[in-house]
Amino acid sequence: MQKTIVHLTTVHPRNDARILLKQVLTLAQAKQWSTTLVVADGKGAAVHERDGITVPIRDVGRPPWGRLGRAILGTWRAFREVHRLQADVVHFHDPELIPVGILLRLLGHKVTYDVHEDAPRQILSKHWLPRILRHPTAWILSLLEWVGAKVFDAIVPATPKIAERFPPNKTVIVQNFPVLAELAAPDNVFYPRRPPAFVYVGGISVLRGAWEMVQSLEYLHEATNVRLELAGYFSPAGLEAELQSLPRWVAVKFHGYVSRSQVAELLGGVRAGLVVLHPTPNHSDAYPVKMFEYMAAGLPVIASDFPLWRDIIEDAGCGLLVNPLDPKAIAVAMQWLLDHPEEAENMGRRGRRAVERTYNWERESIKLLALYDRLLGEKQLVAAR
Repeated sequence: MQKTIVHLTTVHPRNDARILLKQVLTLAQAKQWSTTLVVADGKGAAVHERDGITVPIRDVGRPPWGRLGRAILGTWRAFREVHRLQADVVHFHDPELIPVGILLRLLGHKVTYDVHEDAPRQILSKHWLPRILRHPTAWILSLLEWVGAKVFDAIVPATPKIAERFPPNKTVIVQNFPVLAELAAPDNVFYPRRPPAFVYVGGISVLRGAWEMVQSLEYLHEATNVRLELAGYFSPAGLEAELQSLPRWVAVKFHGYVSRSQVAELLGGVRAGLVVLHPTPNHSDAYPVKMFEYMAAGLPVIASDFPLWRDIIEDAGCGLLVNPLDPKAIAVAMQWLLDHPEEAENMGRRGRRAVERTYNWERESIKLLALYDRLLGEKQLVAAR
């Protein structure tokens, strides 16, 4: 009888790169397992198809009342749908679903908790949560994760740092590195002919360096025609209007949300990628997915000078490190890459080689498949680190 797997998220979009495009498709391609994705975005049921592989997507609906409705009604709907599917393994991706995961485990499902970020530390910098509630909320979440770690069959952290918080005998680190072929667009513009443009793709927020990226353009001479390509979403939404008040917003092209193929096209026509996140604990100890995506596309990177990131960039020789709180320092790095196009292109090539050698999903997928072989084969789980 074919084993069934359900991946569950009530927070992430249905086309999330880590969930659908990497994990779910990898498991679906394994053929011997039936894999379904359950989401809560209100877009309805669908089937995702790629390279002849199909994945059914079930939608439990977008609940009302914002985050509160999602946490209460959304989790109830998710539990009801997943339990009805009678999956052999439930693999969930959101901290707010920990109680659902515990209940599903008690009802006999095998349960895997996929830990994308250090959620308790991240809570401490959430702008939408009153400051007085942040530490109590972080403590409650830490407690839930501790209980879940005792109950769940496996924990899948996205980074080694996150993995330190969980039992080694249940933990398999599956890092969120790029798929090798995805971002290497076949129609990339020859590097020396690219316009003087830089790119940032992802969530656009204060803590992700939104102000500094736009302000850095003020330190570059207007005659250079430097352009900043922004793609993603603003958080909060009002940040867009605030940034538009800056003098050099005229040099910014905002693309909004873009598909993965559009990301590849965008990366194939600029000089470098920016990843100048602020030095919060959740950032400095994390592996920034966008940095590896820039590298996969053959772009040099301009990145925050954090010790962990410094080791990666200096080892690969693929970019420049800056103080992310200093727009002038970011501008100096931009100008250097513009003034040294040959070395910039070589940085991009070295970054691509590092991804091919180490920082790629193909290597990580082996660990994910091995985990499921053990879970569905009822073999003892041994940590893959």
